[in-house]
Amino acid sequence: MSVIQVENLHKRYGGTVAVDDVSLEVHRGEIFGVLGRNGAGKTTTVEIIGGLRQADSGTVRVLGLDPQKDRESLRQVVGLQLQESQLQPKLVVREALDLYASFYPDPADPAQLLDELGLADRAGARFEQLSGGQKQRLSVALALVGNPQVAILDELTTGLDPHARRDTWEVVERIRDRGVTIVLVTHFMEEAERLCDRIALIDAGRVAATGTPAELVARATAEQVLRFRPSAPVPLGVLDGLGALTERDGELEVRGRDNVVQDVLVALAQHGIRPENLRLEQSSLEDAFVALTTPVEV
Repeated sequence: MSVIQVENLHKRYGGTVAVDDVSLEVHRGEIFGVLGRNGAGKTTTVEIIGGLRQADSGTVRVLGLDPQKDRESLRQVVGLQLQESQLQPKLVVREALDLYASFYPDPADPAQLLDELGLADRAGARFEQLSGGQKQRLSVALALVGNPQVAILDELTTGLDPHARRDTWEVVERIRDRGVTIVLVTHFMEEAERLCDRIALIDAGRVAATGTPAELVARATAEQVLRFRPSAPVPLGVLDGLGALTERDGELEVRGRDNVVQDVLVALAQHGIRPENLRLEQSSLEDAFVALTTPVEV
């Protein structure tokens, strides 16, 4: 079931086109990634979905609600964690949760939320005393305190160190486990590949491609790269036709598609040759992004 439907969305700021005919659909219970480089139009798109900005044209429905006409109803079912959000430095964590909870008729239990997000021991700390990762988790808690059905998380891990980023990924997965549908805006390929069920690649304000991470990789290229050192010299012609073959410093590299790995291993075994230091490299989401979007001129 679709919880978000966007059709032919347009948004312009003066002479700059930020969103150019974007259409996408988000299904209930999934983590839907909006992936693109900085300035691609990701944040503008999700801010329109969340009712924070008004589109020039196009239609948006979130759980059947129009973000502009039904703004008050939308606020009760959608939680927003914005790319740039700050609290008063002296505001205490528990006070912030209690304040936000007061905005909703049936809020989540702030104490339970802090415990689930690993902030229970920081409930009495001021905002200025929190680490970067703790501030991000607090912003997520504030987005969830209204018990939303949909959470929009914009550039959640920007500026975090690798440990804090991975901790935050676990938080996102726990949110989904609560039954919340998540729209995750990011420009980190590893983050999108790890978390997202489906992804929309946004390029210069347009949707370049949509699909699961595996589908996007397959659409871009199905090439596999096999590298190894043969245990004995490979007779001439043994690997012909199996893929693009190169040799460097005694190491062989075979590039091909489909069954290239199986075909190479069978051919070597027929001649009693073992592939030593065998390494298999497959295309990544980053490869797909490069293949499916336009390069930026430097």
